[in-house]
Amino acid sequence: MLDRWTMPMTQRPLVGLARWLHQTGCQPHHVTLVAFGIGMLALPLLALEAYVAALVAILLNRLGDGVDGTLARYSGTTSDAGGFLDIGLDFVFYAAVVLGFALADPEANALAAAFLLFAFIGTGTSFLAFAIMAARHGLERPRFPQKAFYYLHGLTEGTETLLAFVAFCVFPSLFAWLALVFGVACLVTTATRLWGGYRALRHTEDR
Repeated sequence: MLDRWTMPMTQRPLVGLARWLHQTGCQPHHVTLVAFGIGMLALPLLALEAYVAALVAILLNRLGDGVDGTLARYSGTTSDAGGFLDIGLDFVFYAAVVLGFALADPEANALAAAFLLFAFIGTGTSFLAFAIMAARHGLERPRFPQKAFYYLHGLTEGTETLLAFVAFCVFPSLFAWLALVFGVACLVTTATRLWGGYRALRHTEDR
């Protein structure tokens, strides 16, 4: 829901960082892989209840996730392969963060983590399934032209997910309740994406 406003706000600083990385010869997929590696450090850090360090890893991962696409566009090296790698690793990272909280306190967090992962399956599959169909029908993405795939918006997007992860780390004792609330919001997103995507595709096919 918030990505349409936060993405334009972050582009200027990201372009500056991308320009510097381009001058060093860094490639977009290098940034993607390094950001993923740093982000995955959150899993053991969360399991060890090192929440501040885990939050740093999460924030660095999200920074890298913004930089890689900006670098690709700045250097003229955007590709479907890069977009695929980026989104695929993003979903692995999201799941790893939730698993980390389950490992930190299985008795208190495991059920809520399982519910949130269930909700993530809905948001992820509805998002990616529509992107496949949108590409097949040549549908445009006017709100997110910088994306490598059709970005089907919803109540919970990248910005909301980051805010939820920050809240989890700042208030780890409340993870179960926060995960429940965010999971419900993800299910609402799944429902609206399924309905909206279905209607959009039916409209395209009926034209």
